[in-house]
Amino acid sequence: MTNTKLLREKIEASGLKLQYIADQLGISGKALTMKIENRTEFKPSEIVKLSELLRIKTAEERTQIFLI
Repeated sequence: MTNTKLLREKIEASGLKLQYIADQLGISGKALTMKIENRTEFKPSEIVKLSELLRIKTAEERTQIFLI
């Protein structure tokens, strides 16, 4: 389960557009929105890529956002 509030804050702070993020993850914008809103889950590979894009550097921060 994803901490939607924290993830949205990180996305906003990054300045990246949702569609760009979705393209980098290889999914549609709708699929990304569904994952952010906890309707579907992020795959481990998507979490790794998203962490790189949003510059989430610590395991602690990743755990807080993705509640792994």
